Amino acid sequence: MPDRPEIVCICGSTRFVDEMRAANRDLTFAGVIVVAPGEADELITNEQKTALDALHLRKIDLADRVLVVNPGGYIGESTSREIAYAHATGKPISFTDPA
Repeated sequence: MPDRPEIVCICGSTRFVDEMRAANRDLTFAGVIVVAPGEADELITNEQKTALDALHLRKIDLADRVLVVNPGGYIGESTSREIAYAHATGKPISFTDPA
């Protein structure tokens, strides 16, 4: 038995916010600590996006593994960068849909 629950970082396009929330809920009820992308109710500036993207890489650092929420196999530019980062740091990566 591990001394703490597994930590999973959710990655995915902001267009799939509902699917990411569902994955967060399911993982949480399965006893997993979930680290998810930040959410904004309004448009954000380029500077804010850059800061949020950098922050999300630190969230990947904290995680034991990464779950990519990719309905229909869609993976955008930011998510592709996060996958490459997770791969480079040796994190296991899984996908909700085949790519």
